[in-house]
Amino acid sequence: MGKSYGSQSMAGPLKRVLMRSAASAMRHARAQEWHYGPGFDPQKAAAQHEQLSGMVAASGAEIEWLTDADDALADSVFTHDPSLMTDHGAIILSMGKALRQAEPGLHEAAYERMGIPILGRLESPGQVEGGDCVWVDATTLAVGRGVRTNQDGIQQLANLLSPKGISVFGFDLPLWHGEEACLHLMSVISPLADDLALVYAPLLPAAFYQMLRARGVKLVEGDAGEFFASNGLSLNVLPTAPRQVIAVAGFPRTAAAMQAAGCVVSTFEADALCIACEGGPTCLTRPVLRQ
Repeated sequence: MGKSYGSQSMAGPLKRVLMRSAASAMRHARAQEWHYGPGFDPQKAAAQHEQLSGMVAASGAEIEWLTDADDALADSVFTHDPSLMTDHGAIILSMGKALRQAEPGLHEAAYERMGIPILGRLESPGQVEGGDCVWVDATTLAVGRGVRTNQDGIQQLANLLSPKGISVFGFDLPLWHGEEACLHLMSVISPLADDLALVYAPLLPAAFYQMLRARGVKLVEGDAGEFFASNGLSLNVLPTAPRQVIAVAGFPRTAAAMQAAGCVVSTFEADALCIACEGGPTCLTRPVLRQ
C-alpha cells in the first residue's frame, strides 16, 4: 500500500487533497457578514468551484470532501487554512478570523476518518492560518506573522516541528488593507516549483525575500496592475505538479510571466468565488499528499 499522506513541498505532484463544496458551505452566506465583495453570488460560486474541482481531479489528484452539513461555515470552502499537513501527520491550526474558529474541528474529523495521524493541535491564544505557511524546502517552513497568525502560534508550530528536524521562521507582514482584509504570506507568493515562485516583491518581507534568493529560488514577478485590480488574487495559483498550475482567469500578463518561466497555466472563471471572497485556487485546497 502506498503512502496516503505527507506534504512538505508546495509544488510536488498533487496526489490527494481536502476540499469543501461551495454548494454546501456557501449556500446561505451573506456577503456583508463574511466580508465578501459585491460580486459574490452563491449559485455562481458553486458552479465555479465545481469547475475548479474538475480541473483538480483531471490532474490526477484524489479529492477528499469535507462534510456537506448545513453548518453555515461559508469560509470552510477555503480548506487551505484550518490545518497543515506534514510527513509526520496533520497539525490542527487555530484560526485568526473569529467566524472560522469551528473549521479546524471539521479537518480533525476528516483526518480521523481518513486514518491520518494528528501530529498536534494549536491552542488559543496561539493563532496560525495555513495561508501564512510556506514550505521553502522539506526542512524549512516560513510563516507570515500578521493579523491572522501571531507569535504564540508560530512558537507552538515550532515546538511541534523542531523535534522532526524542521526549522520554522516567522516573518512580519504589512497591514496593507487593514485588519478585516486578508493578507496572508501566500497572498504575495505562490510557489510554482521547488526552485520557482510567483511573487509580488514589494509586499514580501525583506528577510523572506533574502532567504528565497539565498536558497536559489527564481522569482517571477506578477504584474502589479493585475495584482492590485484583483486584491492579490492574480498571484494565487495552485501547482498540481512542478510548473503545472491552475490560476484565476482574467490576468493575462501574470499568466504570460509564468509561461515565460516554463509553466503550463490552466485557468477558470472565478469572479463570484475567488475575486469576491478573497481566496484563490490554493486557498480552496488543502494538500494531503504531494509526492
